[in-house]
Amino acid sequence: MSVVLIVEDEMLEQDFLKTVVLEELLPEDKLLTCESGVEAVRLAKQYRPDIIIMDVMIPEMDGLSAIEEIRKFLPNACITILSAYSDFPYAQKAIKLRVFEYQLKPIKPTIFKEIFRKMLDSAGECHVLLDEIPEEKITERKEYLHSFIEESVKYIKEHFRERLTLEMLASKAFMNPKYFSHVFKKDTDVAFTDYVNNLKIQYACRLLETTNYPAYRISIECGFSDPSYFNRVFCAKMNMTPNTYRKCECASKSKD
Repeated sequence: MSVVLIVEDEMLEQDFLKTVVLEELLPEDKLLTCESGVEAVRLAKQYRPDIIIMDVMIPEMDGLSAIEEIRKFLPNACITILSAYSDFPYAQKAIKLRVFEYQLKPIKPTIFKEIFRKMLDSAGECHVLLDEIPEEKITERKEYLHSFIEESVKYIKEHFRERLTLEMLASKAFMNPKYFSHVFKKDTDVAFTDYVNNLKIQYACRLLETTNYPAYRISIECGFSDPSYFNRVFCAKMNMTPNTYRKCECASKSKD
């Protein structure tokens, strides 16, 4: 019987990991989950898992510190780290802690499934497979992130009039929303909310120029649920109210 422990504080990612793991486990196997390093150590002492999937940035005690504690009483547990951080000090400490794999987030389902199958095969053995993170892995991850951001931008442009949230788009790549926000801004030079609002305001300007819709209807057409919020965002972006913008455009056209 295998005992598997998943330590992940982002519920979307935890659900993703659970889904993949449960597909590979037998009915007699046990799956445990938790969201903090302290809880991970407690469960590891109680149930003595032979396989552990550990995030690094978790509450109360970080993943590497938790592994350090767990290694004191489970020296042969097969442990894989999933991390959003490629910094060498993290990887260096992971090497010292003899982890099975150090995988960079976001991880594709097919890759995680392959890794988990190898962990199942290696559970109970003392062989550990980690080397330094290969440069090609980091490059592959960067390319994957860039590709996903491009897909996200395309999706936003097609659906900006609908209710879009950071969590919705992050979940498509099994990504922590905070990390997705960081990657999105780094790749586009614009924060997610600003990017969406810019598209909404551009569309609002077109409607103000080409229709007689009142401001409250335009706010709805642009995907704003609150007309007063639409007005604040418009003023912040355009340095004038929607009605003033319309008057300026009408005056400009009459001169022409």
